[in-house]
Amino acid sequence: MRYRNSAESWDHVQLDVDVHSLCSSLMGKRDKPESASLVFPSIYLGPASAASSASFLTSNSITHVLSIGATPKQQVPGIVYHRIPLKDTSSTSITPACAEAYKIIDAALRSKHGDAFGKILVHCWAGISRSPSVLTAYLMRRHKMSLKIALGQIVRARPQVSPKFVEQLKDIEMELFGSISLDVDELPKRESDRLALFNEEDSYAGVVDK
Repeated sequence: MRYRNSAESWDHVQLDVDVHSLCSSLMGKRDKPESASLVFPSIYLGPASAASSASFLTSNSITHVLSIGATPKQQVPGIVYHRIPLKDTSSTSITPACAEAYKIIDAALRSKHGDAFGKILVHCWAGISRSPSVLTAYLMRRHKMSLKIALGQIVRARPQVSPKFVEQLKDIEMELFGSISLDVDELPKRESDRLALFNEEDSYAGVVDK
């Protein structure tokens, strides 16, 4: 089953970071499955446990947490928490969750904390399906990435990612760009096969070079 968004106009978020150098440093970076991963400048992806870890959040200067369909066991003082409901079933439309998430992530990254801008952790229960899907849609919408480049960016940083919403992400890509860059409707089960699906040249850093 597929869902299509109506056409909308979105403003591009300008980040005060060296996107090219940081994205390049993400390539090949691996984190333990139970930890969170830096998938894009100032954006972390991980499990619910990371949202309750004061040491993780403070050591990475994370200011905001966005929970997708999951709830942290506890909240860390000083962190701004948001939650969006979303069931982890492919028949559930991700459109409402994505629309709300875009605004929350934008506001977090624009927020000022002393001399620095905000950083955000986006998580679901395991950081494997729902939150990666929302972040993939965010990168396509806000940073004009194709689905293959956006999802590849996330999978290379966090190889255990395996979204259940690939078909819907393809619909979003078709709406945004009028074409589809990914040939599969679900990612391979084996981690090595998932990584092989995304070539290094199909990377955001490569787009910046052009």
